[in-house]
Amino acid sequence: MFSKNPCEDYVDSAVKQVLSIHISQPAGDILVFMTGQEDIEVTCNVLKDRLAQLDDVAPLDVLPMYSQLPADLQAKIFGRGANNARKVIVSTNIAETSLTVDGIIYVVDSGFSKLKVYNPKIGMDSLQITPISQANSNQRAGRAGRTGPGTCFRLFTEAAFRNEMFANNIPEIQRINLTNIVLLLKTLGVKNLLEFEFMDPPPQDTILNSMYQLWVLGGLDDMGELTPTGQKMAQFPLDPSLAKMLITAEDFGCTIEVLTIVSMLSVPTVFYRPKERAEESDACRERFFVSESDHLTLLNVYNQWKANDYRDDWCADNFVHAKALRKAREVRGQLLDIMKMQKMELTTSGSDWDIIRKCICSAYFHSSAKLKGIGEYINMRSGMACHLHPTSALYGRGFTPDYIVYHELLLTSKEYMQCVTSVDGLWLAELGPMFFKVKDSSFTQRDRRLQDKQQSMEMEERLQKAEERRREETMRAATQQIIPRSRIATPGVRSMRPNTAKAGGLTPRAKTGGLTPRLKPPSTPRSFMGL
Repeated sequence: MFSKNPCEDYVDSAVKQVLSIHISQPAGDILVFMTGQEDIEVTCNVLKDRLAQLDDVAPLDVLPMYSQLPADLQAKIFGRGANNARKVIVSTNIAETSLTVDGIIYVVDSGFSKLKVYNPKIGMDSLQITPISQANSNQRAGRAGRTGPGTCFRLFTEAAFRNEMFANNIPEIQRINLTNIVLLLKTLGVKNLLEFEFMDPPPQDTILNSMYQLWVLGGLDDMGELTPTGQKMAQFPLDPSLAKMLITAEDFGCTIEVLTIVSMLSVPTVFYRPKERAEESDACRERFFVSESDHLTLLNVYNQWKANDYRDDWCADNFVHAKALRKAREVRGQLLDIMKMQKMELTTSGSDWDIIRKCICSAYFHSSAKLKGIGEYINMRSGMACHLHPTSALYGRGFTPDYIVYHELLLTSKEYMQCVTSVDGLWLAELGPMFFKVKDSSFTQRDRRLQDKQQSMEMEERLQKAEERRREETMRAATQQIIPRSRIATPGVRSMRPNTAKAGGLTPRAKTGGLTPRLKPPSTPRSFMGL
């Protein structure tokens, strides 16, 4: 069932449609498709508020459903509603194929979904809200009436369905980073990737960018052939940057710690932030923070979970996804087996976390940023502005390092850097010589401020000394003006200063004889009165 008119706000339209079904339609649960967690939480809250304003309305159990929801809350959608009330499940497109919920009779389709799209020119992923395809819409409609007749209410017009929606989804290979695929094809012996016959050919820019990234990481040589490092990277089912970090950890002597970090980065985020307990969950998260690194924060979470015997109740108390941590532990075990097959030595850096940060820098020097302003960074390769995410351990801590590396750049409301670690500028010059060179790399803004302050103090001191010298010279010149330039003397008679008097009050006689009056001392200059 299509909408007669286009809707301006699909969240508000979905809420109105759910209330209309609940009030006027026969019994049966409702499934609402939304784009993501934020839209789902807003829809649930608005729906609850609108229900509270209505009188004599049957109870309605409002349940959210998205991938980051804890397992115990996800399980509620499969049970009966409270007091056998009608359920309304507000879900992402995870409910299109991954889940089948019995009792769904009505489907409300917003007509939108959120897709992750990679931009090879700036090396950034973006989460874009886009119209779904006709195939998606039909799949969503099929969720209604699995066990009986059902109805799908579409919040878009039939004209939009036929004229504005693609027949099928955009193939994933045409909108993601192809670094993993390029590495796999090179391992299989494919020489010319641009002429390879893909079923759905990806953009050539994406292929070339992926080859360039592998060359930067040392996986490909100048001729585009696989290097020994690239062959070793291909043995790990990881993003090439993570594989490079795990390989170089052997040289830095911190394979055990990096193994855990890589495993934690291979699963969805482990932190859970329920909207109704946001402050409490934020306080719990801050207890795990390592101020210099989000990577080390993840290591800290895993180590504390391990110290608490991998308990689920510990996860619940600390707002951490137990399911994600169990998955990370499973991935860690698989990677550990591969490391043993590769005969990689297991080493630990102990409490020296600077070694781990330098190892992280060795794999992510190409994803680095430099401090520009208060909390704002610029990408050191593209010059694009990027920001610390509010959930980062480095955000709002009063410590903003001059240089950082990040795991991922994601565009949502801003260009946010995901999983950030502070690094030394010298490390960038040492580990990424194709991009950076040593030029006061370790000279931080703090050092610059101290230098400016020191130079200012030295300048003031020099000016003060120059002023004192000028005053002394002025006083010396004035004193010399007081002393007469000539002296009066007669042969055989001791010369005397003009202001020196003999007995009787007379001065020595001149050659011509006669008396001369007593000489008066010169008057004191006005400018030196009182000195």
